[in-house]
Amino acid sequence: MESIRLSLFIVLVSSLLPQLAFCRTRHYTFNIVQHNVTRLCNTKSVISVNGMFPGPRLVAREGDRVIVRVINHVTNNVTIHWHGIRQLRSGWADGPAYVTQCPIQTGNTYTYNFTITGQRGTLFYHAHISWLRATLHGPIIILPRRNESYPFKKPYKEVPIIFGEWWNVDPEAVINQALQTGSGPNVSDAYTINGFPGPLYNCSSKGNSSDTFKLKVKPGKTYLLRLINAAMNDELFFSIANHSLTIVEADAVYVKPFVTRVLLITPGQTMNVLLKTKSYYPTATFLMAARPYFTGQGTFDNSTVAGFLEYEHPSNHISNTRYKVLRPNLPPINATGFVFNFTNKFRSLNNPKYTANVPQTVDKKFYFTVGLGTSPCPQNATCQGPNGSKFAAAVNNVSFVLPTTALLQAYFFKNSNGVYTTDFPTNPPHPFNYTGTPPNNTRVSNGTHLVVLPFNTSVELVLQDTSILGAESHPLHLHGYNFFVVGQGFGNYDPNKDPANFNLVDPVERNTIGVPSGGWVAIRFLADNPGVWFMHCHFEVHTSWGLRMGWIVLDGPLTSQKLPPPPSDLPNC
Repeated sequence: MESIRLSLFIVLVSSLLPQLAFCRTRHYTFNIVQHNVTRLCNTKSVISVNGMFPGPRLVAREGDRVIVRVINHVTNNVTIHWHGIRQLRSGWADGPAYVTQCPIQTGNTYTYNFTITGQRGTLFYHAHISWLRATLHGPIIILPRRNESYPFKKPYKEVPIIFGEWWNVDPEAVINQALQTGSGPNVSDAYTINGFPGPLYNCSSKGNSSDTFKLKVKPGKTYLLRLINAAMNDELFFSIANHSLTIVEADAVYVKPFVTRVLLITPGQTMNVLLKTKSYYPTATFLMAARPYFTGQGTFDNSTVAGFLEYEHPSNHISNTRYKVLRPNLPPINATGFVFNFTNKFRSLNNPKYTANVPQTVDKKFYFTVGLGTSPCPQNATCQGPNGSKFAAAVNNVSFVLPTTALLQAYFFKNSNGVYTTDFPTNPPHPFNYTGTPPNNTRVSNGTHLVVLPFNTSVELVLQDTSILGAESHPLHLHGYNFFVVGQGFGNYDPNKDPANFNLVDPVERNTIGVPSGGWVAIRFLADNPGVWFMHCHFEVHTSWGLRMGWIVLDGPLTSQKLPPPPSDLPNC
């Protein structure tokens, strides 16, 4: 009998070994520091991780535990969000200030501790307080488990490509001034690729090649480009002259591969794309360029960032030839039709190994409007927003007010009184023709209202753009979850007709999706991760104006379905 038990134990342990043997704990130390950076012939002090802009790579494999000790050496309060990481039962490590934690104050330390479960591809980390993420961000590279391969041929080389935005002044001053005056914030001075604005800006074009990112490649090779849009307020078109890109992953989930000459990536989104180089040495240098997609009414940075794709010739090759530079063709600024069609091309692999577990039935349905609005100007003040008011933004007409303590702590310790309420509207409180002529009254309400979901609730959420102060795309990001994008359309969502066209077979699985300008998008997810989870527009200006809300997902009955207590070093407010 003992021998049988021993055999069964060995079989059980052996069955777990492939999962456990190759997982490891990876330790990182992130020192938050201030240092000088020069761009566009302008030197300024920036806040970053370990004095690097963009920040250092965080590399792990699927299944690894990651421990990051963050030490704050600057005068600003800081938090870091691990954008797209599911944070299963580790909500204390999610990072948004006053949602899952109080900020890390000057001279203090906090250790983020999480395990990467069921994800592989590219994500990124960034500051999640005020506008610090402008310079405080970096790539998260999640490799497959050891001895597992990509669902495509292994590339020759992998290269992170991080899009960002550069201000010659302090971005904190930009948003503080905007919030004080009620106006739109001053736009950025440049976009960047891996921190560099490139040759199309005035200063960079004056022979300052150190301001330009260069990707040197060999002929006949396949490169995996890990694209990250860390820009603050702009969706970007991207293309490489005379080259095609094959998209194979989005938001750390593999997708059915498809080829494109131009792609669109919103702030908060990531993509892995394959670049197959030409089989010969071309007599040209190729620009890789990105510029904004924009349909709103305000001002925006209408410039183009570029880098060079250069073919490396053999070391014995001598040439005095000056190669011509080829530029890619990018869509018009307001190419909404291209964006809609491009977004529709994404599909989950949905094969036996990488399944798409789309909720086929729904327990709770929500209909949220997302868009701009106004708040009244304070007494005896002068405001520069619409008609003398202040710009605001809202979900279901609620402009979300962050508390002065962390929501997750208030929830966990049952101290919600005076911190938040659980009466967030499930439908727009004042229905109107959302994409037609806007109402005269654009005033938003203010409050800290949350939605409560029982554990394992299947949710369908329709996000509806509005035309108030201009229809525009809104990249919505949900913390703690991936969701399936089951449908999208223009105009107002029709609950009687539109669900018939939902894709419940192989919809793409993402953590950030653009709500179409003048349209809607429908997502589904299973609320299987207990905690308090932020959802907000990834345009930082809209988040600052209040386009944000939160979900409380209750504990399940099992120990493995409950949120553990907070770590001992959780910061105090």
